[in-house]
Amino acid sequence: MNSTQPNNARTDRTDGTDRTGRIRGLVRLALANRVSAAYLTLVGGAMAVAAVQPLFWNGPDASLVWVWPALFTFPAFGFVAWLGEAGWGGEAPAWFLVGGIVLSALVQSLALGAAWRTLRGRRDDHRHLTTAN
Repeated sequence: MNSTQPNNARTDRTDGTDRTGRIRGLVRLALANRVSAAYLTLVGGAMAVAAVQPLFWNGPDASLVWVWPALFTFPAFGFVAWLGEAGWGGEAPAWFLVGGIVLSALVQSLALGAAWRTLRGRRDDHRHLTTAN
C-alpha cells in the first residue's frame, strides 16, 4: 500500500474480509476447482442434450430426457420441485424448472467445492507433518 493515500482509499485488502473478497471466494468454490467444474459440465451436458433432443427426435417420451438433469441435481432440486408443486399445483412453468435445475447445480457445486477444499486442506496439512512435530 502507498502510505501517501488516505486510510479510506486503501481498499485493496487481500484477507477476504471485504465484500468482493467473500464473493470471489464463493465463486471460486462453486466454479474454479476440478470437482465443481466436472459436476457443472455433467449437468450442463445433460441440459444441452435435453434441450436439443426435441429438435431431432419426436415421440411421446420426449420430455423424459429432462429427468437426467433433475436427477444430477436431486438433493437440491427436490426443494425446487416441492416449491413448484406448492406454487403451481404440479403445473410449474418450464422456466421455473430449468432455473431450478441451474440454481440447484450451482448450490451443489458450491457444496462440492467446499468439501473439496476441506479435503485438500486436510491432505496438505498431513503432508507438512514431520516426526519432530
